[in-house]
Amino acid sequence: MSNNNEINNNELKNTEELDLNEILLVRREKLKDLQNAGQDPFKIVKYDVTHHTAEIIENFEEFEGKDVSLAGRLMSKRGMGKSSFCDLQDRDGKIQLYVRINDIGAEEYENFKKLDLGDIIGVKGYVFRTKMGEISVHVTSYTLLSKSLRPLPEKFHGLKDPDTRYRQRYLDLIVNPEVRKTFMIRSKIISAIRRFLDNRGFLEVETPILNTIPGGAAARPFITHHNTLDIDMYLRIAPELYLKRLIVGGLERVYELGRMFRNEGMSIKHNPEFTMMEVYQAYTDYHGMMDLAESMISSVAQEVLGTTKISYQGTEIDLTPPWPRLTMVEAVKKYADVDFNNIKTDEEAIKAAKEKGLTIEGKPTKGEVLNLFFEEFAEQNLIQPTFIIDYPVEVSPLTKRKPDQPELTERFELFITGREFGNAYSELNDPIDQKERFLDQVRKREAGDEEANMMDDDFVTALEHGLPPTGGLGIGIDRLVMLLTDSYSIRDVLLFPTMKPIKD
Repeated sequence: MSNNNEINNNELKNTEELDLNEILLVRREKLKDLQNAGQDPFKIVKYDVTHHTAEIIENFEEFEGKDVSLAGRLMSKRGMGKSSFCDLQDRDGKIQLYVRINDIGAEEYENFKKLDLGDIIGVKGYVFRTKMGEISVHVTSYTLLSKSLRPLPEKFHGLKDPDTRYRQRYLDLIVNPEVRKTFMIRSKIISAIRRFLDNRGFLEVETPILNTIPGGAAARPFITHHNTLDIDMYLRIAPELYLKRLIVGGLERVYELGRMFRNEGMSIKHNPEFTMMEVYQAYTDYHGMMDLAESMISSVAQEVLGTTKISYQGTEIDLTPPWPRLTMVEAVKKYADVDFNNIKTDEEAIKAAKEKGLTIEGKPTKGEVLNLFFEEFAEQNLIQPTFIIDYPVEVSPLTKRKPDQPELTERFELFITGREFGNAYSELNDPIDQKERFLDQVRKREAGDEEANMMDDDFVTALEHGLPPTGGLGIGIDRLVMLLTDSYSIRDVLLFPTMKPIKD
């Protein structure tokens, strides 16, 4: 039976390929006829567009009887003898066109009927409502602006396969309106973030993407080579160390929103090229950054979506501030039933981990085991917005220690839907302590940890000139867009996600 199915599928595929080849041939012949008649659409350089579909449909009373000029892609045709209906799609949506031989003449009407789905046309006409009640444009003239030489995906069962959608995003945008909406919302989210920060006195800056030292995060970098200098360089994994140099320089409130690159695994949550925002503010701490984060995200949701109560993959999420704040120790006690306040040594921590069935490699410290407990037992339970605060110093090499608990740092991470959305510190501004932590990272790197930080002597020098008390915050923009657009995978919010090339 499976062999018969395989044969039938191959026959169907061969038939579709023959049909496609025939379509391609016919469309090229149509283009050739147009060119021979002196009507080459590819020689048209502009078309004056006065309106778009959505504004006409949403404001029909204002536009009824008014002349308009639209342009877009022909998505459907319904012929009725001497008149035709069709759908025109532009950036905002679709509108019905009514084309009649009496209005445009017999020759132009015949040419219109030869148009193919996917062709890009410009139309002029007036707005009216049909007897069936559909808002439409009564066409008085049209212009073929670009010939589509390939059929739209609907011809062969639509465009649903995720791999094809991501590789040919242009087709995805044409035939799936919800995809266009997602990326329009993404743009609005980023604009709203910038407005939020600009209105609070933050200065948007740009820092190098090519780095000589990949600092500011624990991640494996992409390596490239600069021919003139004859040195290896790294695509940035984070802008943190450059932005804090600017705080040293007196700018006080800065942020950067841009691409980062990490040579790591790919999943529904990770893409090697992604967008992150980092913001730094002098004279505040991680509590100030918590206030900033919950205010910014809730404000952006309200501005873009009109609400702070959203649904993500069937789960209701309330972004209304204030958000709960739990220490990592409290979270582990709540979800793993292990109280690290009662654990005093590394050995006791390792014993507790083994009793819980955790895999222990090497000789981790108490702080590293605490972080392991959190990742294993607590993280996935943090569905509603929650700040996890006070991380161990071993996993926070750029963070200021808590004055009363020096084994912990003034750091938080923001979790929503069981995923990390942001990371923030009271920034370490003690150059002596910072150098020691860099040295510790170097030792880890020499021991085989490719994600450990490198030594950055210039950054230490900058700190020696004086970094004021500073709060810093990083937020993954792609994950935030996923949340606010109810998107399952990070690839659904990246126009061109990283894909493995297809081999011939």
